[in-house]
Amino acid sequence: MIRASGTAGFQGRPVIAASSRLTHAVAASLAIAALSLCLIVTLTVLSTKATMAMGLPV
Repeated sequence: MIRASGTAGFQGRPVIAASSRLTHAVAASLAIAALSLCLIVTLTVLSTKATMAMGLPV
């Protein structure tokens, strides 16, 4: 059984599957999601510190 050359694995030529507009849109949405996550973590840490600084009423 003889395998045809270039039909299996990653040995063929790379083909661009998406347009550059789609690639840029995905990159922009990932950047916005990363910034949002950083903002949420920062606000959570600051609110936790503020809550701990107030102390518990006894």
